[in-house]
Amino acid sequence: MIKFSPKLTLGMLAPFIAVVFGLVMFLFEPLPLQVLRNVVFDQYQRWHPRPYQSVPVRIIDIDEESLRKLGQWPWPRTRLACLIERLRKNGAIAISLDIVLAEPDRTSPKSISANWNLPDDIRRRLAILPDHDEVLAETLKRKLVVLGFAAEHGAPAGPLPARPYRVIFSGESPLPFLYSFSNAVTSIPLLERSAAGNGAMTFIPDSDGVVRRVPLMIRVQDQVMPSLTAESLRIAQDERNYIVKTMPQKGAGVQEVRIGKMTVPTTPRGEIWVHYTKPVPDRYIPAWKVLAGKVSEEQIAGHIVLVGASAQGLMDLRFNPMGTTMPGVEAHAQVLEQILTKSYLTRPSWAQAVEALVILIGGLAIGMTALAAPALVSAGITAVLLFAAGWGAWTAFIRHGMLLDPVTPGLALLITFILGSIIHHRTSERRHRWVREAFSRYVSPNRVEYLVDHPDQLELGGRRRECSFIFTDLAGFTTLMEKMDPADAVSILNAYLDQMITIAFRHGGTLDRIVGDAVAIMFSAPVDQPDHRVRALTCALDMHAFATRYANDFQAKGIAFGQTRIGVHTGEVIVGNFGGKTMFDYRALGDAVNTASRLESVNKYLGTCICVSGATLSGCPEAVVRPVGSLVLKGKTQPLTVYEPITASEENHGQPKRDTAYEKAFELLQEKNPLAGEAFEKLAGERSNDPLVRLHLERLRQGEKSDIIILEEK
Repeated sequence: MIKFSPKLTLGMLAPFIAVVFGLVMFLFEPLPLQVLRNVVFDQYQRWHPRPYQSVPVRIIDIDEESLRKLGQWPWPRTRLACLIERLRKNGAIAISLDIVLAEPDRTSPKSISANWNLPDDIRRRLAILPDHDEVLAETLKRKLVVLGFAAEHGAPAGPLPARPYRVIFSGESPLPFLYSFSNAVTSIPLLERSAAGNGAMTFIPDSDGVVRRVPLMIRVQDQVMPSLTAESLRIAQDERNYIVKTMPQKGAGVQEVRIGKMTVPTTPRGEIWVHYTKPVPDRYIPAWKVLAGKVSEEQIAGHIVLVGASAQGLMDLRFNPMGTTMPGVEAHAQVLEQILTKSYLTRPSWAQAVEALVILIGGLAIGMTALAAPALVSAGITAVLLFAAGWGAWTAFIRHGMLLDPVTPGLALLITFILGSIIHHRTSERRHRWVREAFSRYVSPNRVEYLVDHPDQLELGGRRRECSFIFTDLAGFTTLMEKMDPADAVSILNAYLDQMITIAFRHGGTLDRIVGDAVAIMFSAPVDQPDHRVRALTCALDMHAFATRYANDFQAKGIAFGQTRIGVHTGEVIVGNFGGKTMFDYRALGDAVNTASRLESVNKYLGTCICVSGATLSGCPEAVVRPVGSLVLKGKTQPLTVYEPITASEENHGQPKRDTAYEKAFELLQEKNPLAGEAFEKLAGERSNDPLVRLHLERLRQGEKSDIIILEEK
């Protein structure tokens, strides 16, 4: 059973931590999320703007043409009075000035006579002329007119704007929820006292400067005051009161504002979301046309008219979600159109709860799926949920005018999926690594790596290839098993095999098989190794060095651990997967495999520890060896040239040294020279323990005259 570490288990909690993080971000609404959400809401409006309906709302536009025809701004207050009178006569039911008349008219006769250097008689004549502000004040007293004031942040508290209305609270006080201002720039007191209404022209754009909401009510110091939009509706209905209703839940904010017969749903801060139309020229009437009498009564009668400026020099331009600029007065006009047609954009009180549930339930579903399911499945589920969130928000917008946020839930779900996928990937990697490491204990690591990189090779069949092979066998281990406790014997054997296989892997060998105490190693399969002969010989020498030390250590302890016999051969074989559909084995088949096994066995007859074929030595020009002879293995007809590697010794300072005396004697044997017997007799006298010298001397004494050795046993 696969066991995972506590660290990995903790990592699996990451997607659920992402869900919690998404909920926290959703509740605190950091600025980047607000910006993203607003961008989506803006895009909704561009794709689906509010259809324009002709309602009794018009803008009297102080445009560039009006300034060219009537002169630069500010105009004399008498001209404004004339404009108001013409609108009143044409049947306007409310006239709202999106203008702050904060200073006395500098074109009034009194101002001119006081500031200009004039003759006394002209000064006296000017003094008896009517004051422009007084003329406008008289016009304002005839009702219908709403003045505007500009609310300010941070300015010292001053006199409050005039309040020709009454605000009634339904529920708790709305003051804590409304946008708060410390002061206001108002029209001069003479005009304020004369006007029928007084409303805030102030907008609260978002951080990107776009006007998406217009407040119906604001707070100035400790008073609730209406906007220009709200005052326009109140005057149009000839009403006195506002009723500001808060949510039934304490602390939830404003629910709606009632203005006469109109009940307007708002945000908790007393605003209304503006659903903009595309630019509509019919909404505007140039001011010069009204003053010139070129506007028919039908265009004004029964209308709420807003007097504002679109001329760029007057600096009253705002950004809207449609990606364009507009005169500030248009925002008031569009809100009035929405109220009169009851086509509201709303963000329901339950919207946040639904969005939080999407984050929670969807995030948990995606997190668990990403951890457990394949990548394509979890990606598909995530895509479906993201599409559902986006489609649901879009449908709510176009069908019901609801603003549901797909951004925050979508980001939370996406982050959860990414984290879950990363953890799933890491878990899979760790599991695969664990399996690979475990599999490498059964199969050669280079074979495992090769199959991982080339999974197409997991098929039955083989390929022809030249490979080198090492076969080893441990002499006398069966006898040792009989004399020792089996558990101890197995422990000794396992330690021996572990080191032998480690040496093979270090040289890039592939474990072909383990049979008891015997090991078979092949080179140049599955990965091609051009130097496979050198690898095989070097590996065999290292194995021999280890096995000798290992045996000597145990023999010193009184344990008769035998010597290891090694055979090395190179030849062409078929390498691949053999077996059946149920199970197959990766191995090499061919005569070269059998020959390497035979060379290991002949060590017992020859008295040597390592036998290497000439086929292997052909690729090892620097090898130090001495010839054994031309062996005709059992079942073979052709002799095989075999050599014994000369191992390093302390006498030779750790370096192998050629055995020239033996080579000369062997040369005589190859040539069938009668002096061969004398040469080997001499060598036997010098080195009585040399197995090859003993072997050839005995063969010569028995009448053999060449280096060809015919073996009757395997």
